This record gives sequence, structure tokens and C-alpha cells, in this order.
Amino acid sequence: MRWYLGFSIAMLVLAAATAAAIASSRSTRVRRRTLKPFHYVFGGVFLSVFILMLPIYSELLAGTSSRWLKTVAFSLHNTFQAFTIDTDREIILEGVRCPAAWLDALYSACLSVAFVVAPVLTFGFVLSLFRNVSAYARYFLHFFRDVYVFSEINDKSLALGEDLRRNHKRALIVYTDVFETGDESMYERIGRAHALHAILFRKDVSDVNFKAHYKAAQIVFFAIGENETENVDHALKLIDLYRQRERTRLFVFASRIDGELLLNRADTGVLRVRRVNEIRSLINRLLYEQGEQLFANAKPMPDGQKKISAVIVGLGRYGTEMLKALTWYGQMDGYRVELDAFDADEKAEDRFCALAPELMSPQHNGADIPGEAAYTIRIHADVEIGTKTFSDAIGKLTDATYVFVSLGSDEQNIRAAVELRMLFLRMGIHPVIRSIIYRSEERAALDGITNFRGQPYEIGFIGDTKTSCSEAVVMNSELEASALRRHLKWGDEDAFWQYEYNYNSSVASAIHLRARIACGIPGAKKREEDLTDEERTSIERLEHRRWNAYLRAEGYVYSGSPDKSSRNDLAKTHHDLVPYSLLNEEEKRKNSRVGTD
Repeated sequence: MRWYLGFSIAMLVLAAATAAAIASSRSTRVRRRTLKPFHYVFGGVFLSVFILMLPIYSELLAGTSSRWLKTVAFSLHNTFQAFTIDTDREIILEGVRCPAAWLDALYSACLSVAFVVAPVLTFGFVLSLFRNVSAYARYFLHFFRDVYVFSEINDKSLALGEDLRRNHKRALIVYTDVFETGDESMYERIGRAHALHAILFRKDVSDVNFKAHYKAAQIVFFAIGENETENVDHALKLIDLYRQRERTRLFVFASRIDGELLLNRADTGVLRVRRVNEIRSLINRLLYEQGEQLFANAKPMPDGQKKISAVIVGLGRYGTEMLKALTWYGQMDGYRVELDAFDADEKAEDRFCALAPELMSPQHNGADIPGEAAYTIRIHADVEIGTKTFSDAIGKLTDATYVFVSLGSDEQNIRAAVELRMLFLRMGIHPVIRSIIYRSEERAALDGITNFRGQPYEIGFIGDTKTSCSEAVVMNSELEASALRRHLKWGDEDAFWQYEYNYNSSVASAIHLRARIACGIPGAKKREEDLTDEERTSIERLEHRRWNAYLRAEGYVYSGSPDKSSRNDLAKTHHDLVPYSLLNEEEKRKNSRVGTD
């Protein structure tokens, strides 16, 4: 009976360990795994061999004193020996005396396989230790150099690491939580990391001790994994470990609100922490670098103004961010902005109204109130791209000047952008088309694409990994520097970095200032003290219109009272969400101070 029982339990343990290893390798848990797939396999094989040994030594030691104690001791001893190629295989295999011939053969075969597998696992374990020791040795040999540390090895972290290597030849680049799996893409990534002469640690980023590094050298951490919540988890641990270290920065890639709340709450000490919202960053960068196209392509209207007619296809995270941004970006003297957004979700409009209620209210959307933001937003919900309903709706937009496409995948985005170019050309118009694309290789291949007759599609593809994950974009943004200058006109630098309300508001102000200069708004290039009275009033009115649209796009509503005490940022209510004429003189002056160069 003990032979059947021992074999069955050993096989169950081995199966459970294998299942646990597979589940661990595919896990999407947000918490860091303390046990890796290798640990489950190693432990499962060890326990299985030990359990298979028990019936053998139980029979060999039959009739001796303290039989079961000796059985456990000898079984454990020989299990250890099996993992060091030092076990008495012949004696053990001769001790297999199962009552059934089929079980005897199967039992012996399993042990024989285990005697081969166990030393291989031991070698793998020793090799992993050697790799970590080797990584530490290389790390300490670069004791005096600046260090860039990534929490994970993936396409984004490699693109950023490659750009950092081009810009900082002597810097040390480190990737953590690196495991060689059977995945071909992982081998390719590890090869790219080796080409950077990067150090690879198997440990998690918070488990590698960087505290002993030269104090005058800079350490920059990037919590840049595919799982945003795990990035925040890593960031909180790094903040706890390095908040007192000077010359240390932490960039956390997280777009969701929970990341913002958790990081705002953390005591960062002297550690400089910045959350990288990749979605918002891309939209901001697009408007800062190319946004002037919206005004350049605007069409004249009978009343002397020019109309920006923008079309947004897809109200996912990118599309929603763009729709919000264009409401404030389009506030410009001499221009009117109309926005048409399409999405297959039947509740798309309902969701956006919940996100920005006052922005979409009839009192503001489509209204024309002196001293207030002026715009028109139309959301076409439950309209699937590629259908006749969509084509018919696009056919009514005969004055479209700008198109933004973001549908969730490169294939969908490319197909929609090409279809839209065709539809607009049939209408005899040629709006600017910008489409999200993720893969850098595809973006490079699509630059300047033409049809079989050589006719150019003239579609701009944006957002690929290589462009988005660069030092200039993530760490040393020209836009960010301009935003800080805006913020310092009314606040201190610590508040700019610590509170995202300040950071985002100043970024939007910097983007719009650049557009005002491009549009030739009088006084936009001047310092505040050099403005004429007419220029000051004009800039103050324009800045307040922009700010009203911006704040409503962020979900704020009027507090119901002009009293400053009625402001509540938790409730997103603000006392200054009123027409320019109702502002006090102090707030008017603030507009001209922030709204000038």
C-alpha cells in the first residue's frame, strides 16, 4: 500500500508544482512575486524525490529500531545527494520492490529521471547566484558613475535605455527583475540590453541595494513595467528606501488616478518624484510641437473669424484626452473651435459628460458668452468605424480641418486613417490627419506612404515607443521647462513637482502661450511689465477663456459663489469659473502675469 501511496503523492506534488510554476509565469498580479517559476519547479522536484525515497528506506530498514525516524533521515539525506550528483543510485533503484510489475517499472523510471533532472536544477540555482554576484561585482566597479535603473526589461525601458546610452556614454544602465524565459522576445530584449553593456539583476528593483553608491553620483529610477499598479507599488518602496538620498530621481509610469493619489500622499523627502502619464504627455507634446497646424488650417468664416473643425475618431484614453485638450487649446482670438468625436460605445457621450459635466452643459457647450470659453462639442456615440453610418456622418463634415485617430491598435488606426483620407478627398477637402501608432518599426515604415500610383496619403503617425521613450521627452522636456517658468510666476518649484494640479495647469499654459505667439496675438511675446493697457486686457481675457475651458475639461464646476472660500478641489468646485468681467482685479492681473512670456 505504501508504494501506491508514495508514488501517487509524489506525482500530485510534482503536478501541483508544475501548475504553480505555469500560473506564476503567466501571473498578472500587481504585487511583486516572492516565488518565481523556477522556485516552484525546484521545490516540487525536491519534495517528489523525498516522498519517493520514503517507501524504499521504510522497507530497507524494516525491523530496525527507530525505523521511521531513520527512514525520514536517510530519505532526506539521499534527496540532498540526488541534487549534488552524489547519491547511491544503484542501491536506491535495487530497493524499489513494488508489488506490481508496472508500478515497479514506473517507479524506477521516475527516480532515474529525477536523478538526471535534480543536478541540472542545482546547476541552474548556482548559476543564478553567480549571475547576481557577477552583476553586483560589475555594479561596484562603476561606483563613481551616474546610474539609470529600470524596474523591468521591456520595449519601453529598452528604448529609453538606448537613448540614454547615446547621450551618456559613461553612465551605468541597470535592468532589474530580468529572467530568461523560453520566450523568444525576452532573448531579443536581453540581447539589446547586453548591447548597451547594461547590468542585469534577477532581483526586483527594490531588493537591489543601491544605497552604497557614490553619494555625489546621480541615481535615476524608472518604475516602467507593463503593469501600472505594480509600477506604483515599486515606486512607494523606492520612496521609502531613498527619500533621504540627494541627487536621486524617480520616474513612475502610471496614467490612472490611483497612481496620482498614492504618489501625492507619499513623503518623498529630498527624492524628486514625477509620475509619467504617457497618454497626457503625448497629447501635450503633439499640441506643443505641432498644434499650430490647427490654426494654420482653420477656414475663414463670413464674420471674419476662422473655424477649427476637428474630428476625433475613438474616445478611448488618447481620444478623450485630445477632446478635452482641444476645448482649451482652441481658445484663441479670431478663431472658433468645433469638435466632432466618434466612438462605437453607445454610452460614449454619457461617459464624457460625467467626466466633464460643466464643459458639456448647454450653458457652455455651443454658447457664446462674452469673456467665456467658446466651443462646440458633438459626440457621435454608437457609431462603428468602417460602417455606412460612419461614412455618412463624416460626409456631413465638409469643413473638417484636423483629424485625430486612436482606436486601440496599430492595425485599426492605420485602416481608419487611410479610410478617412479617402472619404475627405471625395469631399474635396484635405484636413491634417494624425494617428496613434505604437510600434516604432511600423511608424518608420509608414513615413511618407503612398498608394500604387505614388499619391501620398499625408498621414502623420505619432506615439511610437522609440519617440515617446526618449530622454528629451521623459526627463528633459522643453515643454516641462517652459511650464516651470510659467509656474514660478505665482508659485514655488517644490509645489510644481509635488502637485499634479500645478504641473498640469502650467503645462497647458505653456502650450497655449506658444500657440498665441504663433498666431500673432498682440503682446504675447512681451514681458508683463512691457504690455500696453490694451494688450494687457486682451491677454487677460484670452487667458481666462482658456483657463475656464481647461478647468472644466478637468471636471471642475462653478462653486456657486465668487467667494474664494467656496473653492473645494476635492469636490472640483472653483469660485473663478465665471466670465472675465466678474473677476476681481487681483485675478485679472494673475492672467496677464501667467499669460505672457
